[in-house]
Amino acid sequence: MVPAAGGEGQKATFALASAAYRDDPVEKILDADNEWHRSTVNPGRSWARIFRPNLGEAFSRAVVDRLLTPGRKPVVQSFGMDPQTVVEHCLAANGLRRTRDIRLTAVMLLCGVLFLPGLLAWLLVFTIRATLAKVENRRTSGMGNVLLTAFGLLAVVFLVQMPFGGIWAWYSRGAVIAPVIGWVVAKRICEGTARDLRDRWASLLSGSSIGAKVPEAVPSNPGETAAEQLRQSLTRLGAEQRSNVVFYAGPKGILGMGTRWGSWQLAEDLEPAEEDKEIYAFRSWDVVRAIHAKLSLMDRTPVPTEGISKPSIEHWIVSPVGEGADAVARPEGSDVDGFRYKSHAIQQICNRQQFGSGDRHYLGVQWVTWEGQLVLSMLITVTVLYQTLRIEVTGHALGPVHGLFNSKPAAKEKTVEKAFKPWEKRTVTLPLVDSDEVVRLAARAPMTWFPKQLNWLGGSLTLPEPFGLRHAWAEQPWRHRFMADDAMRVATPVLRAVHQAVIGMLREHGVNTEKFGARSSVVSGAVQDPTPRKADTYDA
Repeated sequence: MVPAAGGEGQKATFALASAAYRDDPVEKILDADNEWHRSTVNPGRSWARIFRPNLGEAFSRAVVDRLLTPGRKPVVQSFGMDPQTVVEHCLAANGLRRTRDIRLTAVMLLCGVLFLPGLLAWLLVFTIRATLAKVENRRTSGMGNVLLTAFGLLAVVFLVQMPFGGIWAWYSRGAVIAPVIGWVVAKRICEGTARDLRDRWASLLSGSSIGAKVPEAVPSNPGETAAEQLRQSLTRLGAEQRSNVVFYAGPKGILGMGTRWGSWQLAEDLEPAEEDKEIYAFRSWDVVRAIHAKLSLMDRTPVPTEGISKPSIEHWIVSPVGEGADAVARPEGSDVDGFRYKSHAIQQICNRQQFGSGDRHYLGVQWVTWEGQLVLSMLITVTVLYQTLRIEVTGHALGPVHGLFNSKPAAKEKTVEKAFKPWEKRTVTLPLVDSDEVVRLAARAPMTWFPKQLNWLGGSLTLPEPFGLRHAWAEQPWRHRFMADDAMRVATPVLRAVHQAVIGMLREHGVNTEKFGARSSVVSGAVQDPTPRKADTYDA
C-alpha cells in the first residue's frame, strides 16, 4: 500500500528521504539498524580519511546504486511509503553535490594542481590534524591545532625570508598563498550548498513536501540513453513496489511486513449437515472469496464512531527464501505480468499448493496508520487436507522508522570553559562548515569523477540484504504503547470477520458448522490475550 503523494501517509517516506541531505558522520546510521537487518560501513584506507563520506553522501550514493543500477538484485516492497520518492531525493541531493563538486574541482585545478607542492603540504598538515583530533587523549588531540598554527607561522617566515630568487621564488610564494585563497573560495561554495541541503532536510521533516528535481530522469531527445535508462529503472522500481509476491525469511518473518507476532487457527473436519446428504463441492478459493467480501466491509460499524479505516486487501503469493538469504528472486513466465501473478495463477496456487514445496497463497488485509509510521498486516490462509479445513490468521506489525531519520538539523554548538571562570561553561556556535570540512570536500571533489576509486579510498555504505527501504530501518512497534494497542486491537475484529465468513459459506454448502462455531468461540477468547509473541520462532 503506497500513500498518495503529499498526503499524511508520507511521514515515513520523508523521514527516509531526509537522510540524503544529512551531514552527520556516516557511522551514525549504524544506530538505526535493527535486530535482523544491519548496514555495513566500509572504512576505506586509514591514511585517506580526508576522502571519507558523510551520512548523506554515503546514503544517497548507496541507495541510488542499489535501486537504479542495471542488472541489480530485486528489491523488497516498502509498505506504507513510496520508495521512488526517496530515490528521487537521493538523485536530487547527488545533483546538488555534483554542482558543488564541479566548482570545487575548478578551484582545486586553479589554486591547487597548478601549485601542487603547496597543496600537498597543506593537505598533509590537515590530514595529521584530523587524525590527532580523533585521539581520546585531550592533550594529544590538541596537538593538531598547534601543528597547524606552527605550519602557518612557518609559511609566513618562508614568504618573508625567501631562500632563493627568480621565477621559482614567485612560484613558491604562489604555492603557499594559492591554496589558502582556494580554501576561502571553497568555503563560500561549501557553505551555500550546505545551507541548501539543510533547508531541504528541515523542509521534509516539517511536512512541506518539498519536491525533488531530477531533470536527468526525463529524456529530451531519443539519443539520451542515460536518461532513458534512469526512467526505466524508476519504472521497474515502481513495478516491484506493486508486486503481489512477498518473501518469507524464517524468524525474520515476511520481509517488508515485519515479524509475525500472533497466530490463530480454526481447524475442524468437514461433515455434512444432514446424514443422508453430501456436502456441496467447493474449493479453497471459494472460502477465500467469502472472506474477502466480508473483510471489505470492515470499515462499516453499527456504532456511530469513526471506527476502523478502510483496509487495503490483497491476494499475496508468499515465497520462502530462508533466514540467511542475501537475495530474493522475482517470478517470471506467462503467469506473471509486471512482477504480479495474474488472477488465474493466484487461484491455482490457492487451490493446489497447500502441502509440500512451492509458494503459498495468503489473503492479506493491511492498514497503514500513524501517518505511515505503523503498518499492520493480517494474513489469512485456507488449506484443506483430507477432510480437515484449516483457517489460519496471522498478525504482522512493522513499526516506525528509526528516530534517527526523524531528527531535524540542529545548529552546530560546542560547550567550552569560560576564559576567566573555568568552573563555568558556555555554549559557542560553530560555523556551519568548518575548516576540516572545507578541506575534505575540496579534496573529494576531483575524485567524485572516479566513484570506485573514491569508495576504495574513503569508504562507503553497504545496505542490508535482502534490501527494502522500509524494513531495513524499522523499529519494533511494541516500544510505543498506542501503536502496540492498535496492532493487538485490530486482530479481534479481523479474526471474527473471517470466522463469520467461513461459517456462513460452509452453511451454504451443507457443512455441519456446530464444531466450527464452538472452535471459533475458543479462538475468539484466545485472541484477547494482550501479549505479542515471536510466532515465527518455534521453540522445539
